[in-house]
Amino acid sequence: MDYLQIQGPSHLKGEVRISGAKNAALPLIAMTLLAKNDVTITNIPDVKDIKTLLKLLEHLGATFTHDTHKVKINNSHIIHTKATYEIVKTMRASILVLGPLLAREGHCEVSLPGGCAIGQRPIDLHLKALEMMGAKISIHGGYVYAEAKEGLKGAHIVFDKITVTGSANIIMAAALAHGKTTITNAAREPEVVQLCEVLRNSGINIEGIGTSELIIYGNDRKLLEIKPFEIIPDRIEAGTYLCAAAMTRDSLTLKNVRPDHLEAVTGKLEEMGFSFDINADTMTIHPTQSIKPVSIVTQEYPAFPTDMQAQFLALCTQAKGTSTIEERLFENRFMHVSELQRLGADIKLNGTVATITGPTNLNGADVMATDLRASSALVLAGIIANGTTSVHRIYHLDRGYEKLETKLKNIGASIERLSE
Repeated sequence: MDYLQIQGPSHLKGEVRISGAKNAALPLIAMTLLAKNDVTITNIPDVKDIKTLLKLLEHLGATFTHDTHKVKINNSHIIHTKATYEIVKTMRASILVLGPLLAREGHCEVSLPGGCAIGQRPIDLHLKALEMMGAKISIHGGYVYAEAKEGLKGAHIVFDKITVTGSANIIMAAALAHGKTTITNAAREPEVVQLCEVLRNSGINIEGIGTSELIIYGNDRKLLEIKPFEIIPDRIEAGTYLCAAAMTRDSLTLKNVRPDHLEAVTGKLEEMGFSFDINADTMTIHPTQSIKPVSIVTQEYPAFPTDMQAQFLALCTQAKGTSTIEERLFENRFMHVSELQRLGADIKLNGTVATITGPTNLNGADVMATDLRASSALVLAGIIANGTTSVHRIYHLDRGYEKLETKLKNIGASIERLSE
């Protein structure tokens, strides 16, 4: 099993190119199930989750060519409608095939999903919405069995809670449904927006893109002609590198970014004293002499993203004073706190609120990654810690960050991937 060994402290300089967004690519790859043609997608991130989903589509009957950052997918000959546990267990996003597969084929079986252990992320909202669209749903043997022999029908869906994957699933299902579907309390994340935009460019009439209420006019099971498109930049990867530079107190330039997708992140960094030069698709962060403490509450987009909570928690160990971070989306997303404490961080946890007192001199130690974003927070802490930090279980990291150690090494970090 691989691990990362980091010698700190390091200083960073230069520029980093941000990869395509994993969280945008996954639903868009699942969306190709709605296509009748070869679909070409560029700016695909080279991460494990992408390969897992492509493997699932291949099992269903798809053929594809995959060249690092480009994939061409053909779903014209779907031969299976069962997404098996062996594939789905490693990645929660596999549930994204449920909506498009059911809308297209009228039936499917999808294993209940796995993924990061950051708390309960039930799919009941997905299933309830599909039932409102006329599907018959049952769960047994660890599988969701869904059937809509006559196709799905438009409905008014009101999500009790904002759900990104739930919104994506129902948007894709509604595209091939009969009639109009209205989704109230839909997710507004840029990744959901891109899904809507690609479907709109493929002939589906969608109103309200970028708002919490979407109106989708289905085409009654007519497969789509989907034009080539490019995945948007990964705002979470970008935010991670901004935190890295903030922690080492260095200037760093990010290329291939969408600054408008990062406003919640850059806003908090500005509160902490950092400044930016921002252009259309590049941004440079500049250091501050004294890092100010900050209060953060994670919420759905456009508020502060839960996927940046761990990285900011690591950054707050270097702020002068007391910072607080409240996690409102996932009840078990502070597992990295105990690992940061092993490095010397002064963090007190009370339910869903972490209180961080700094600045603290961190010292290298062996730490264990517990989920994707916690992994990156431990790496960032290792870069500024004195001595050697070894981050274990980095298979979590490989799910969502493209060549993290290579990119960090290129900008000055002393980091190596080793085998245990």
